[in-house]
Amino acid sequence: MKVVLQRVTNASVTIDQKVVAQIGNGLLILIGIEAEDNQEDIDWLASKIVNLRIFGDENEVMNLSVKEINGEIIAVSQFTLHALTKKGNRPSYIKAAKPDIAIPIYEQFILKLEAELGKKIGTGQFGADMKVSLLNDGPVTIIIDTKNKI
Repeated sequence: MKVVLQRVTNASVTIDQKVVAQIGNGLLILIGIEAEDNQEDIDWLASKIVNLRIFGDENEVMNLSVKEINGEIIAVSQFTLHALTKKGNRPSYIKAAKPDIAIPIYEQFILKLEAELGKKIGTGQFGADMKVSLLNDGPVTIIIDTKNKI
């Protein structure tokens, strides 16, 4: 699994001109899933995200996690994170898992994130044409790939 985390002041997801998820301070997570991803990747990544100390403390030093600030999360599936651009000008998405594999992994990841955070999180809709809006705070943007966890 590959994710792009963005620390946000606010974020939302709109589908067909209807806001389906909206948060204040917290994280917007873009998630790319590969066919090889498994429960170990889900568990490790959810724990890493919820406990990652990227929010400012009273001295504005990044010492607090999204859980510690009682922040919110929106998680959006984004297969384009696995784009291969080495050859030609049209990206290849061959590394991205097909929906029959990716959807159950995405759903398990959402459940694990909610369990780790201790509350519901916002989501997009797998495969939908989504409009994602955010105000990046910092800006703080971090990329994590479970293939590089060791």
